[in-house]
Amino acid sequence: MVVPDNGQAPRTDEVRVSDAERDRVIGELRDRFVEGRMSHETFTDRVDAALRARVGSDLSGLVADLPRRRLVGTAVRAAASGCWRRAVRAVDRWTRKAPTPLMLPAGPQLRFTIGRESACDLTLKDETVSRWHASLMQSDGSWVLTDLGSTNGTRINGWRVNLPTPVAPGDFVSFGATTFVVRGRAAQVVPGRGAA
Repeated sequence: MVVPDNGQAPRTDEVRVSDAERDRVIGELRDRFVEGRMSHETFTDRVDAALRARVGSDLSGLVADLPRRRLVGTAVRAAASGCWRRAVRAVDRWTRKAPTPLMLPAGPQLRFTIGRESACDLTLKDETVSRWHASLMQSDGSWVLTDLGSTNGTRINGWRVNLPTPVAPGDFVSFGATTFVVRGRAAQVVPGRGAA
């Protein structure tokens, strides 16, 4: 954090944001999207901007034109929660290009690392991805995804991963702002393309 020469603390909108603050704003955007307050394109643009936000002013502008959160009953909240999960999947399919397939590894190696570092097994050239972002580990015949303390988080089907979480073909996984769809070993080669 840069402290001004006059010795005063920086303004709130100049303080670096935390993952919890990003999650709060993304939750607000998600709820407003479910209410129909913004288009799919606006929603995805603002979620992307929230993931890239560095200081408080970057986040506050994303929800400034939206009405304050309304208190709703438990049944309505539960229904909205199911709607937004479907909406997030639909947004990836409809307003963005199809996510790149992430093939579950074949072979004897049991652990694969994902990040910007060139030593990772899967290197991603995206500034929202940490140097050592996440890992995939094989456990009892299934694959488990673990976040390695990344700055912008790892998500499975829109949910942030805080503990080792199983993944299966068809799941959407996001490392920062980069999203993949998990594919099984049998589908490793797509006609006209090489293996991932």
